Amino acid sequence: MVTGGGTAGHVIPSIPIIRRLLDDGLKVSFIGSTSGLEELLVEGLDLDFYGITTGKLRRYFSFENLVDGFRVFIGIWQAFGLIRRIKPVVVFSKGGYVAFPVVFAAWLNRVPVVAHESDLTPGLANRLCLPFIKSLCLNFPETSVRARNVLITGTAVRPDLLNGDAERGREWLSVPQDLRVLVVVGGSLGAAAINTVVRESLARLCETYFVVHVCGAHQVDESHVRPGYAQYEYIADEWGDVLATADLVISRSGANALYELLALKKVNILIPLSKRASRGDQIENAAMAERRGWSFVVPEETLNSDTLLSAVEFVERDRAYWLNNLQTFEVRDSVTLIYEELARAARK
Repeated sequence: MVTGGGTAGHVIPSIPIIRRLLDDGLKVSFIGSTSGLEELLVEGLDLDFYGITTGKLRRYFSFENLVDGFRVFIGIWQAFGLIRRIKPVVVFSKGGYVAFPVVFAAWLNRVPVVAHESDLTPGLANRLCLPFIKSLCLNFPETSVRARNVLITGTAVRPDLLNGDAERGREWLSVPQDLRVLVVVGGSLGAAAINTVVRESLARLCETYFVVHVCGAHQVDESHVRPGYAQYEYIADEWGDVLATADLVISRSGANALYELLALKKVNILIPLSKRASRGDQIENAAMAERRGWSFVVPEETLNSDTLLSAVEFVERDRAYWLNNLQTFEVRDSVTLIYEELARAARK
């Protein structure tokens, strides 16, 4: 049984694991929320999907916590019944607010749980799950967490990213051969601050690059159409090829996005979400990558056209330095490591 959700980042990294399980002839069930997000993301996989009632987990006082606490209780009851009926031998949890009811229900049913944490500090859902899991898989050795059995596995990167083809990507984008490629991505929902500053900087950027701007749903701005600039709400099947073409990537620093850039050895500039919009996990991820010499960081609070263009110039001037540092990032066979841990947990 696999669980996780609330955002795409709590589901997509599970998909290579699910494919491996299915390829080995195992039956897989997925428990997500009733929102439809998780069911959409796993569509096409040969598994049984179940939606349960979920409540958002907050770190601050709110009267909505009372209502959502009741929803969590209902979700635990529903997950308990599903686990009782399906009888999984092991549960894999990728986190998010969907996960806690399933993990707790699995513990009540004495079903072992293997969880995965992507960030340097566990999210609230995973922290609540820690007492009820057998093993915790981590992206980075720097992650500080107390758990009985901790493994550094990295994140399962989708094969289409690892096997991206630069020539195919350039052809799909219609990039002239004499232009280098800058890819800007703000996450699956885009990033208004990044979008605005990139568009303000296009005159300078397009002197050197073909700019591929993944700006998020409903964020394409037709008033900025110009040669050497391509806007997309989202890139799906061609994303691996597009990343393969990139000479430089500007990105948020969510753990999954960061891990993919490091695994692909892409020179990058990170613009982490500020604490106004997050719990600070992206700031921590970016700071770790900057300390290791893997990324250059521009805080969102200082982001403007001047700081962005200065960062691009600085990184390109010392490109060999960044490429050399990126070679020190160890890419693990995450799918196999997590798969083997699931097998060990199921046997105990």
